[in-house]
Amino acid sequence: MRLPLQAAVAALLGAGTLGAAYADPAQLPITDKQKQTAQQVAQAGVPLSELAPNAPDRYTVKKGDTLWSISTLFLKSPWRWPELWGMNLEQIRNPHLIYPGQTLVLERVGDRAVLRVEGAEGGTGPSGRDRLQPRVREESLGPEAITTIPSHLIDPFLTEAVILNAGELDRAPRLVGMQEGRHLATTGDRVYARGTVGSQREWRIFRDARPLKDPETQAVLGYEASVVGLAELQSPGQAAQGKDGLETTSSLRVLSSRREAGAGDRLAALEPQRFERYAPHAPAKFIRGSIIAPYEGGRYTGGMSVVSINRGRADGMEVGHVLAAWRAGRVIEDVTSAKRGEKVQLPDERSGLLMVFRVFDRTSYALVVRSDGPIGGGDRITSP
Repeated sequence: MRLPLQAAVAALLGAGTLGAAYADPAQLPITDKQKQTAQQVAQAGVPLSELAPNAPDRYTVKKGDTLWSISTLFLKSPWRWPELWGMNLEQIRNPHLIYPGQTLVLERVGDRAVLRVEGAEGGTGPSGRDRLQPRVREESLGPEAITTIPSHLIDPFLTEAVILNAGELDRAPRLVGMQEGRHLATTGDRVYARGTVGSQREWRIFRDARPLKDPETQAVLGYEASVVGLAELQSPGQAAQGKDGLETTSSLRVLSSRREAGAGDRLAALEPQRFERYAPHAPAKFIRGSIIAPYEGGRYTGGMSVVSINRGRADGMEVGHVLAAWRAGRVIEDVTSAKRGEKVQLPDERSGLLMVFRVFDRTSYALVVRSDGPIGGGDRITSP
């Protein structure tokens, strides 16, 4: 059974959209002047040429909509949503919420366009007129805000996904016994573990940690493990003491389980839920990397599935970053050539778009929000 979540994922997580502003952003740090320029561009909206061909003048948000689906309705490049809304960098990192029933109005002013919520209060837009900003509904029992992407696809990864570095894997406490008379444990059972647990109360039980290798360098970037269940610490263990000199194990109770837990399974701390908000946006500097693999194996995957990538917090990745995936062009024989057996290289082709939703030190998880073909391990990723 699927693990119950400790808390729901909040919608619309925030960060900046600066990528289009630089000719070769990979070579330069982001300066204060560049940030100021990016703020001005964002506040001015987007060029009319960036609007989707059939972008509506008005749209009423419906239950089941996501920020991504609405973005594709208005924009050719959905990751430019913060610019269309006229957010500055601070607003992008702490964006407003959008609710079912609200009507979004597209304003065309000169050669640019901005979006507002009908009837909301706000500041001044690029035309000098009041540009209205969305606000939270006053009803305490109103509908929930829409999410950036379908929340049921990423909710499990906030508790179930475990990526550890080599040191963390070596130090992870391990299960050594079950309650009396049992060889396996499930929901409600007691389990006993050796290793340092400290004051941490909630733990994930995991097994089968497999290395995540960088497709480019073959270096191990971390270890991805399958979660068996959640457990709560009942009493911490104690170091060896007394004349017998025996270590006392920690005692835990299994809160929920996907599979039965057994001796040899390991423990990873369950981190507190982070209620972030994000908006889809391009990385501030140009990103190049590769897809490591679809989640939990498999050679290829498609739309609305999860992949791991070889770029993480150390590389500047943020929640909400949108990346393009590329399939390598095949080498084929030119059957029209006068030279027998002559081969040519076909160009790489874009196979989809990814949105990063969870970031680790050297790796990240991303959802395939659009697929134009099979997406697999080793495929290139770049800024969109």
